[in-house]
Amino acid sequence: MLSKKTKYGIKALTFLARQEDLTPVAIAEIAKSENISIKFLESILLLLRHSGFLGAKKGKGGGYYLIKDPKDINMANVYRILEGPIALLPCVSHNFYEKCEDCVDEVNCSVHKLMTEVRDNTLMILENNSLADISFNQ
Repeated sequence: MLSKKTKYGIKALTFLARQEDLTPVAIAEIAKSENISIKFLESILLLLRHSGFLGAKKGKGGGYYLIKDPKDINMANVYRILEGPIALLPCVSHNFYEKCEDCVDEVNCSVHKLMTEVRDNTLMILENNSLADISFNQ
């Protein structure tokens, strides 16, 4: 199940992508528009800022803004930053592989085969969508 952190992070990014210019948007405005707690949103936006997706301006007229073009923000990257590995099991993860302790034969494991297919299809969808794709094709 997708965490609220990831869901709200994607909602905040799409909100910022829909802005007509690069003017910073106050956290309170994003929170109100997307129905997200300000305190929770602050931690999410800070993570996205440190990951290189957002810039921030302090003071009057301050807030957050995209520093990359929405078409250059791949949703697989956003997902990994906010949610973690795309694979549902560590034994099928590309980046965080770990052998399952209870598995004697990974090659013939039916769960491994199914979860590999789930990972591959999920990865294909996330990699083939940019922030622009999900923000402007409503």
